[in-house]
Amino acid sequence: MAEVRNKKVVLRDYVVGFPKESDMNTVEGRIILKVPEGSNDVLLKNLYLSCDPYMRILMNKVESIDVHRHYTPASPLAGYGVSKVVESAHSDYKRGDLVWGFTKWEEYSFVSSSQICFKIEHTDVPLSYYIGILGMPGLTAYGGFFDVSSPKKGDNVFVSAASGAVGHLVGQFAKLSACYVVGSAGSTEKVDLLKNKLGFDEAFNYKEEPDLNATLKRYFPEGIDIYFENVGGKTLDAVLPNMRLHGRIPVCGMISQYNLTQPEGITNLAHLIFQRLKMEGFITTDFFLLYPKFLEFVLPLIREGKIVYVEDIVEGIENGPAALVGLFSGRNVGKQVVVVAHE
Repeated sequence: MAEVRNKKVVLRDYVVGFPKESDMNTVEGRIILKVPEGSNDVLLKNLYLSCDPYMRILMNKVESIDVHRHYTPASPLAGYGVSKVVESAHSDYKRGDLVWGFTKWEEYSFVSSSQICFKIEHTDVPLSYYIGILGMPGLTAYGGFFDVSSPKKGDNVFVSAASGAVGHLVGQFAKLSACYVVGSAGSTEKVDLLKNKLGFDEAFNYKEEPDLNATLKRYFPEGIDIYFENVGGKTLDAVLPNMRLHGRIPVCGMISQYNLTQPEGITNLAHLIFQRLKMEGFITTDFFLLYPKFLEFVLPLIREGKIVYVEDIVEGIENGPAALVGLFSGRNVGKQVVVVAHE
């Protein structure tokens, strides 16, 4: 029975404000590569881990009943990952299967079968895609745009955090749906990417726009039909008066608020009434039933080069904390991936 090293990233203590690399530790443990007798678990070798903004929320100390799997000090972080089955006590999975789902930030993990989302059947595309365009961000973009937003040809679409893992896909799905699409991002390089590689009609650097309301009027003189919300705060407040009648606001994330002890207030909510707007939050698991349909839609687009997918890859689990923290300073472009092992 092999006992091997098991490097892991653990939370040092609950986080207040912006996360720092020092809030996490990389430690070395040992693990026996065998599922214990009587267990129904699956033993995974983790290959690729996903850095996602929602993970910051899980670093908060919570006093109430925890439905979101908050992290605890001295325990490994957890999130979406692509893994290979080493050994399984569950009939649905066998040694050698490739899967994506919820796993821990360590080299090997015991997980319950309920934490595995899907078996990976299509391996003609890079495996890392299953924590990005073919995983949680891709399905989030697909469900949030097509299901929640109900887009129509010619709609005016605004995407915030448009160069991020979800945003850069939403913009392309919108263009494929014959919409006019504008994105906001936080650097000249990202704006250039949106306009010249991802096919957005327009894009702007929100850090260079002192008056967001005026900026939105410039890009959307007739107003916005769909605002795909990734940031919250001042951006949302500026968008509301610029929405068209019966506009839709799918709320995917609010990254500008996650590190604040006191979230910013929104002053323009009355426009929900005046413009009869629909504003709806959602999470990826809402769309799991759509996953086969989603793959049918997106796999041909990837294979035919009709969609551009951007990955920001770091090698080594010990570099995971820096990659995760970098999300909140806008360091990443596209989907932030941590490579634990290539196979």
